[in-house]
Amino acid sequence: MGQHTVEKIGGTSMSDYRSVRDNIIFKPTQANNMYQRIFVVSAYAGMTDKLLEHKKTGDAGVFALFAQERKQNNWFPALQDVRAAMLEINHTLFEAGELREKADAFLNSRLKDAQECLEDLHRLCQHGHFSISEHLATVREMLASIGEAHSAWNTAHLLQRDGVNAVFVDLTGWNSPSHMSLDERILDAFKGVDLSKELPIATGYAHSETGLMSTFDRGYSEMTFSRIAVLTEAREAVIHKEFHLSSADPRLVGESKAVPIGRTNYDVADQLANLGMEAIHPKAAKGLRQSGISLRVKNTFEPDHTGTLITGDYVSDAPCVEIIAGCRGVFAVELFDQDMAGDIDKFDVAILKVLNQFHAHIIAKDINANTITHYLAINLKTLKRVMRVLHERFEDAEITQRKVAIVSAIGSDMKTTGMLAKAVKAIAEQDVNVLAMHQSMRQVDMQFVVDEEDYEKAICSLHKELVEVHNHGRAICLAS
Repeated sequence: MGQHTVEKIGGTSMSDYRSVRDNIIFKPTQANNMYQRIFVVSAYAGMTDKLLEHKKTGDAGVFALFAQERKQNNWFPALQDVRAAMLEINHTLFEAGELREKADAFLNSRLKDAQECLEDLHRLCQHGHFSISEHLATVREMLASIGEAHSAWNTAHLLQRDGVNAVFVDLTGWNSPSHMSLDERILDAFKGVDLSKELPIATGYAHSETGLMSTFDRGYSEMTFSRIAVLTEAREAVIHKEFHLSSADPRLVGESKAVPIGRTNYDVADQLANLGMEAIHPKAAKGLRQSGISLRVKNTFEPDHTGTLITGDYVSDAPCVEIIAGCRGVFAVELFDQDMAGDIDKFDVAILKVLNQFHAHIIAKDINANTITHYLAINLKTLKRVMRVLHERFEDAEITQRKVAIVSAIGSDMKTTGMLAKAVKAIAEQDVNVLAMHQSMRQVDMQFVVDEEDYEKAICSLHKELVEVHNHGRAICLAS
């Protein structure tokens, strides 16, 4: 292991430069040493949504408009809106003068190149021998990279202005003469960096010959972060977010009752990612786990707090629930067919093919003799497309949809008699109807499907019964 850490800063935190500088850069984990750290930065909050599409609502950004219509009068205004929003950020961060002019010039150069690429591609694909669909994955990667290049360039130069020997590490491959693998790009970019006296600010997007987004989509910055940590043999990986990894959402259960978890393991992180809580992408976590690198999640706005340490081997001293989490706006898609009995595999494979076609995120699913239900975290537009194709392919089946919420109790070790019964009792006492329930033999989580309007009641009741009664969150936090 090296002496350094690799630290990722999320988009919301990035939007507050002063807090990033004072709470993260000037308050390093290693006392009295600002260096021996590598920073991987996300795009400013909302920028990737504008460049691609809104992550939650699916509203079209530049890429989605280009992919859907490819008419310049549709995507071009959206690109100009991105330019205006990015320049506004520059003018907020930089005072009028030479440095602001350089920041604007860097940004305008990237956006001009992107605009010319889209225009050239549009003209090329008017010819019958060229298909736009073959190039969309590359377009998506190109547009996504602009957000991280913008924030990383700005941060490196702002820190230089403020007395830090920061260096901009551009992993986007924007003017790269050749394609290379992700690992080769990272190693090539860092080979000349002296971590003892330089503070690298790297783009969260890294270009590779196979493309990060085809596998990780919007989780690409976490994969970049993970591979940098693994390849440079970091002693610890750190993620700075705008909130603690807490025992529940403080806005629901109360700030005095929700506490930082303090310690947990990668199993728990995977369950949280499955629910869309974005602790870290499971495939990014896999690299850290296999390399024996621990992950610390810290709150940008509480720099003196140790945060939550995630390791591969941690198990709670006694079986307990560490966190109550969940997600609203889940769609339960149920397919019933009498012919399914005795031949369920054929139906299951065919349904999964449709869901994969639309990149639908499956949180959980139920199967019995003649029914398969998938619980999907997708937007309404995608749901309509999924339902249309399912009806076309399963003409004799009864296919229904229902909006629900999923609430989950998660812990590194929940193998104890009676915990499931306590959870069900706690929910029932609040007159919440459990529509479905899941618990695997691994016993690191319990999932309850409830009506969406019962989401908050289910969260609060489970937290009160399974977490607050033991006060284990505070104990773990203090022990860390």
